[in-house]
Amino acid sequence: MAKNIQLLAVPLLIAAAASADTPPDMTSPTAETVRWKTDFFDDFDRFDPDNWQDQILWVNQEDQCYLRDGRHNTREVSDGSLKLRVVDLGSKQPCDNLSKDGERHPDTRYVGGRITTKNLREFSRGKWTARLRVKNSGQPGMFPAWWLLGARNNEPPVQEEDETVCWPLPGSGEIDIFEHHSDGGPDHYAARAIDSQGFCGGGDWQGHMLVQAADLDRFHEYSVEWLGEDIVFRLDEQEVYRLVGWGDRIDEPMFAVLNFAKINDSPMTGDWTMEVDWVRHQYLD
Repeated sequence: MAKNIQLLAVPLLIAAAASADTPPDMTSPTAETVRWKTDFFDDFDRFDPDNWQDQILWVNQEDQCYLRDGRHNTREVSDGSLKLRVVDLGSKQPCDNLSKDGERHPDTRYVGGRITTKNLREFSRGKWTARLRVKNSGQPGMFPAWWLLGARNNEPPVQEEDETVCWPLPGSGEIDIFEHHSDGGPDHYAARAIDSQGFCGGGDWQGHMLVQAADLDRFHEYSVEWLGEDIVFRLDEQEVYRLVGWGDRIDEPMFAVLNFAKINDSPMTGDWTMEVDWVRHQYLD
């Protein structure tokens, strides 16, 4: 993610989420009173370069190196789904990923996959959903995520003249729909919106966050939607968290990111894969 990550124990995260925002306004629009129409859908029968591109950068002091073109099986589309992996190469290899300050990632034995719809599929508001699973969750260092970032963000790849806004200022805001921090153990994820503090790198990523239990080994639908004046997070179409009055606070066009990172140097055990069945964006009819 674009923020500087601080890993905390899950009970602390849950406590923060519980006091962050007010209960849902039951007079506001609900899933039963709105009609969504699909304007983007990728069911991963192939890797479509009209929808996705690899995103190569170094953030959050992540231990893995992101690779292009699915090298070392870090990105695979097969049997109707996308697989993003972290892979242990067994020995340290050079890495060309650069930080925001131009510093090159140290040599590492771990490589991973990260893709984005930046400059390909960008939407304001609406509803983003992905159906995905992460097996063997809770292993130290695991950091898979499904999230959104403002389209004017100045991180690579910079391909348009207006991509000049640093995270998390307006135009470069962030919403995390699904983010699994392994430090709290298996079968949970975080959903949040980043509250900009008004300067580059100044984001409150804990104050507007929910930690939700889920069986990550099984496929679930993880979504976020702009619903009236609110931003609503859903798990399998059931509301789990609502940011009341946030609908106009993060209103810019946003692109989607799917990635599997490794947040520390703990040894890996077994296969680390985030499998994505499909991704969809919808708008209000």
